[in-house]
This record gives sequence, C-alpha cells and structure tokens, in this order.
Amino acid sequence: MGRRKIEIAMVTDSCTRQVTFSKRRTGLFKKANELAILCAVQIAIIVFSPGGKPFSFGHPNVESLVHRFLNQEKAPEEGTSQGTEPLDKSTTEDNLNQQLLDLLKRLNAEEKRGELLEKMVKAKRAAKGQPPVDQLGLPGLGELKSSLEDLCEKLKDRMIHLDVCSAMLLLAAQPPKM
Repeated sequence: MGRRKIEIAMVTDSCTRQVTFSKRRTGLFKKANELAILCAVQIAIIVFSPGGKPFSFGHPNVESLVHRFLNQEKAPEEGTSQGTEPLDKSTTEDNLNQQLLDLLKRLNAEEKRGELLEKMVKAKRAAKGQPPVDQLGLPGLGELKSSLEDLCEKLKDRMIHLDVCSAMLLLAAQPPKM
C-alpha cells in the first residue's frame, strides 16, 4: 500500500489512537534526537498518552532542562567544571528513598481520601433516596454516566482556566527583561 497522506484529525477509535500515538511518539523522539545531535541544541519533550501515562525525551536529560526552563538560568558551558559537583551515590540513593517514602505517603493519603469520598457518595445517594450505584439499572447508569461526563467537562474547563490564571500570574511576577 505504501505511504499516503492522511488528514490530520483526532483518531476516534481508542485502539487505533493508542497505536498511532506509540508510532508517532517514537518518530517524534527520533526527530528530536536528530535535531539535538545535528544542531547541538538542548531539547526536552514531555508527552502524555491517551491513557494518561507520561513519556519524556531529553538531551542531555529532561530534568536538567526542565529545571533550567523553570528557573531561567543559563546552563554552564560544556567542558567546564563550573556548577558541576560529583554526585555521591549514597546521597542520590537517600534522595530517591526519600522521594519514594513521600510518594508512598501521598498514595496512602489519596487511598484514604478515595475511601472517604466513596462513603460520602453512598451517604448522599442514600439521603436522596437513590439506590447504590451497583444496584442501578441501565437507564440509571446512563443518567449517571451523562452527569459524570458533564462534571468531567466542567472540571477540564476549570483546570484550563486555573492553568491560564497561574501562567498569567507567573508572567506578571517576572521583572521585565532589558
């Protein structure tokens, strides 16, 4: 069949979308790597899959470039020892262990929060005289699904609004460059 031009539009089938994402992500990362090598640039790409999983590519690495971008600091010239300290293996392991412990604490707290929210939903449905979700019929589940989709859209709109507001605040807080 060969290569052919396709119309650029969102792929509707979720399985096809996932396959397309994987192939295009690989191609994007290859092109970014070529750009970094050919032009001696530093590049970082962060992509979230349709399933919500993050994928990243960075040259020399994503962390240093994100840190540099967020702090707007100039990177030291390659080949100089200025600003570079050798990392102690035990210090790195301690940092990673601390990060793991923090993440486990957050996970535990979110699990408890989820259980609490689940109890609150059950109590609220009981107060309204509605049956538990697992006892709903097909029409009730359809109504619940549509109300959840509406809520999801409202949350997405609110998140976009908050992102825009935070970006505007960051821009307003930065002193003008001369």
